Amino acid sequence: DPQGNPITASKVMADSKNRYVLIDFWASWCGPCMGELPYLRDAYAKYSGKGFQILGVSLDRDRESWLKAIEDEKMTWLHVSDLNYWSNEVAQLYNINSIPSNFLVDCKTGTIVNINLRGPALDRILADLLK
Repeated sequence: DPQGNPITASKVMADSKNRYVLIDFWASWCGPCMGELPYLRDAYAKYSGKGFQILGVSLDRDRESWLKAIEDEKMTWLHVSDLNYWSNEVAQLYNINSIPSNFLVDCKTGTIVNINLRGPALDRILADLLK
């Protein structure tokens, strides 16, 4: 994470407060990623108290750009990066070849329930799941 602490998706999913986790692959240099931020901020504000968490996985290679984007864009959820650009270890595990990309995971089962939720689609899905 930005403070140098290890965070794993499995630990985030094991947290009893979390029902669904959005694993969101992004980078500060990615225009479409930045365009999705208003939707992510709104969903996080609306559903984080109901069991929704975001784990942002950055494909940045410059630490300062990564941290500046988190702060400037008020991305108050969890963040990780190994600063290895497209060779990011987590991105390789998820076979990420374009960003933004995301996976909505059910924490109880570990099942990916939806992928690449963009714009208002994330809110619609979460409204249904977190009734």
